[in-house]
Amino acid sequence: MIRLLFLGDIVGEPGRSAAKVVVSDMLKEGEVDFIVVNGENAAQGKGISPKIAIDLLRSGVAVITTGDHAWDQRDIIPYFPTEPRLLRPINYPAGVPGNGSVVLDTAKGKIAVMNVQCRTFMSQPLDNPFHAALEEAERLRAETPVIFVDVHGETTSEKTAMGIYLDGKVSAVVGTHTHVQTADERIFPGGTAFLCDAGMCGPMDSILGREAGPVIQKFEDCMPTKFPIARGIVQVCGALIEIDPETGKAASIERFLRHVDQR
Repeated sequence: MIRLLFLGDIVGEPGRSAAKVVVSDMLKEGEVDFIVVNGENAAQGKGISPKIAIDLLRSGVAVITTGDHAWDQRDIIPYFPTEPRLLRPINYPAGVPGNGSVVLDTAKGKIAVMNVQCRTFMSQPLDNPFHAALEEAERLRAETPVIFVDVHGETTSEKTAMGIYLDGKVSAVVGTHTHVQTADERIFPGGTAFLCDAGMCGPMDSILGREAGPVIQKFEDCMPTKFPIARGIVQVCGALIEIDPETGKAASIERFLRHVDQR
């Protein structure tokens, strides 16, 4: 079996530091074979930089996925084409820098990772994610049956629909973007593991990783304000999935949650 760990949206420096601790511990103890993280909020809570991407990959992360904040740091745009292990959503129009999927050789065979972004309540009017994901899944299956999908989206309905749509065609579909871990982990009839949202790697005493005060103030007066990253105990959330390397079907999926005290 392949034991794949996926960690949800990394929020700022606290999330990065805590995620790296967990990655190191899990790999050192031999608890996982392959680690994927969503890094789209890793740079001060908005986007990701080349330096941060390199740091995460050096820590033992195999692939970094992103989402609607993929381009928020200007220096990441020319970096995307140079690092195939850093993904942007696959349903961007043709010609956009970077790739939406990657296949890596591992000791347990080839593993593919795909990143796709939903459209409901999302800012960018991207290409149809269902058509793009299905087409790419069929292409990837020519190389390996083991395919992990990060579906980045706002609504539970669209992410669940993607999981069912890809059932039997990929190994796992796990959602990101809301920073709140859901409790609906399951394996669909075709053998695809699913979790609607992996949650975040960010401070517990916060609102989506940000200091609570300014966020509440924004709700009260509707005025522009900055949302600093919170501090304190960090929750590292995600999903741990077992996959049969021969068939690509998931054998199990469980929510993952660790706490790292950074006080």
